[in-house]
Amino acid sequence: MVKASRTSTTKIFGVGPVVAATAIGLTGDVTRFPNRDHFASFNGTAPIDVSSGGKNVYRLSRRGSRHLNHALHMAAVTQIRHRHSEGRAYYERKVAEGKGHKEPLRYLKRRISDALYACMVEDAKRDGRLLERGPGGQSGNGSVSSAAGSHPETPALRTSHSRTRRQATTAHRTSSPAKARARAKSVAATRKATRKAS
Repeated sequence: MVKASRTSTTKIFGVGPVVAATAIGLTGDVTRFPNRDHFASFNGTAPIDVSSGGKNVYRLSRRGSRHLNHALHMAAVTQIRHRHSEGRAYYERKVAEGKGHKEPLRYLKRRISDALYACMVEDAKRDGRLLERGPGGQSGNGSVSSAAGSHPETPALRTSHSRTRRQATTAHRTSSPAKARARAKSVAATRKATRKAS
């Protein structure tokens, strides 16, 4: 099935058929993510900012798809195990900077997430699934039916709901003040009669 999809994600080192199938299956339509940061939030590789005062602190995100996060973890571990891979060189650079084991691993997972997103977007472009984005950022066409159009072809209200077309309502409104005065007079007369009786 991965071969039939002609995906380019398997070109990433450490992404085999299982990781590719997991990524494609759980992501679905990649065009629903406006950029790689949204995709990273979806798969849980975007760190959460917990900074306080002047100290910048980020912690591991437990949000997002844990299955997709596990697939990215497998790809990252595969890269670290092979000394000739770019992921291993990147991991070793981060360790040399004084970071532990887990933090460079998280950085590497994020890099793989960005690479996966780029591959899936290119695949969507190739297959014609990446449509022009509408005014709200959603994928779709920019036709007359969009919310940005100044004059929609069909009115929002039916003609029967329009206030300007109802002369009967105007006639009714002209007679209503006279009725209101008559009611007020009858109420006043009733109150006077009640006071006299008491």
